[in-house]
Amino acid sequence: MGRIVEVVPYRSGLLDSFFDRFESLFEDLTMPSLLEERDVWEPAFDIIENEKEYVVTAELPGVDPEDIDITISGGILTIRGEKRREEEERGEGYYFLERRYGSFQRSFRLPEDIKEDEIEATYKNGVLKLVIPKAHPGNIRRIEIRKC
Repeated sequence: MGRIVEVVPYRSGLLDSFFDRFESLFEDLTMPSLLEERDVWEPAFDIIENEKEYVVTAELPGVDPEDIDITISGGILTIRGEKRREEEERGEGYYFLERRYGSFQRSFRLPEDIKEDEIEATYKNGVLKLVIPKAHPGNIRRIEIRKC
């Protein structure tokens, strides 16, 4: 009795694609260059909606509240700020900085159903929190469909 042997032809495109994907897994694990320019600092923001209000929180560790500017104009909420770098002089040798510094700006379009004059902002432990009350909280009207 003969054996049945399945022969799979070599497809260079398929294996090349596999190896490219495999190598890309390790690209982010390489050591950064000392001369490499770092990305800009962009703080993380969360926006949560509940029945009464919208809550915007931003992680701003190391930012002085005096360096944060919050404005609202034309339904656009804009949060600007700057994380300042403390200058440090060193003698011989070198050091490597991973912490990011610089200015940031984020803008969000707000819904029309808010009370602009009642927005509250607090800052605690590096977290900025904005509470934006709704003008008509929970005011949802159901519209019945008539059968014709």
